[in-house]
Amino acid sequence: MKTQTLVDFKANPTTDGWYVVDDVVMGGRSNGNFGLSEKGFGKFYGEVSLENNGGFSSVRYDMTTLKVTPQSKIRIRLKGDGNPYQFRVKARKSEYYSYINSFDTTDGWQTLEFTLADLYPTFRGRKLDLPNFDQTTLEELRFLIGNKKAQVFELLMESITVVD
Repeated sequence: MKTQTLVDFKANPTTDGWYVVDDVVMGGRSNGNFGLSEKGFGKFYGEVSLENNGGFSSVRYDMTTLKVTPQSKIRIRLKGDGNPYQFRVKARKSEYYSYINSFDTTDGWQTLEFTLADLYPTFRGRKLDLPNFDQTTLEELRFLIGNKKAQVFELLMESITVVD
């Protein structure tokens, strides 16, 4: 089994390559932020607003192209706040759609694992009539919160790895 580390905030506490995209791109009023916690973990936090047809906040990680297979697994070590989130990937940054998987968080540390082939394609909240992830590359990772309610959120990240 081969493991590739994509992000390890304990070994390399940096926000390089991460950026927030909120519903403000469509006129909404949500306010997400990304930084480092006091202990050096990646911290995605803020407030989702439903004003002006808003309702989501996301943080993206642009990475160098990584070779994967549909059977590759993504392993994420994180600490949530009890809210559900989505984990999203793009095989190529230029694609308009993402492959997603939803997950629930607790208020404790969790290790989540997703097989890429289980992620399904969506665009603007709609499932597309395309196959689940069947690509050979990854170029973007994203976390999104959008639960159709106004809410405060905080997601701490320790590491993201790919296991083949």
